[in-house]
Amino acid sequence: MRPEPGPLWGVNWLDTPGSYPATGRWSRALGLPDALPDGAGIALRTTDAEGHPLDLLMTTAGSGRLSRHLPRARWSATSGPYSTLLSYEVGTRTCVIAAFPARGTPPVPATPSRFAQALAHLTLRFELRAQDPFSGAWRTFGILSLREPADDTPIAFDPYRNHLPDLRPTARFARLRTTAYTGSREGRHAPSERLR
Repeated sequence: MRPEPGPLWGVNWLDTPGSYPATGRWSRALGLPDALPDGAGIALRTTDAEGHPLDLLMTTAGSGRLSRHLPRARWSATSGPYSTLLSYEVGTRTCVIAAFPARGTPPVPATPSRFAQALAHLTLRFELRAQDPFSGAWRTFGILSLREPADDTPIAFDPYRNHLPDLRPTARFARLRTTAYTGSREGRHAPSERLR
């Protein structure tokens, strides 16, 4: 983590410099044919310094006050931000978390095969940012480096089960999304227990 200067968020994971391993998955939202633009998603699992698991699910979106909440189809996987869409309770604040392609990131077509091909030859870097609810400005708190996956072990990502004590999704739409994640795990026969 490399937090920018500014008021503390009140979350150790955001406020304290450090390095945390993460496991990720990139996917197309609707599974449309490669010839068509589609939304894309990045699912991440990491931990804080105490070992609490944290899942973040982000979807291609805009960066404005309204567009950060709306999914957006793209031809390129690296042409704009990925947003959690729904807000997080961040310490005593409420804001959206997003991953912006770092400066100099090459264009990568938003198809699974081309994305995997790109990761086989280079590291894709994204700036992790949170939007200050008062100023509306995005503040960088870390750098995400995506590399070729080490294995194909399936992971059941669920931000409502795996979050930090002071960094969690807001309650809005929680019941609907929790039901969806449970159904997704059962459909893949994935374990339902919270990771430690």
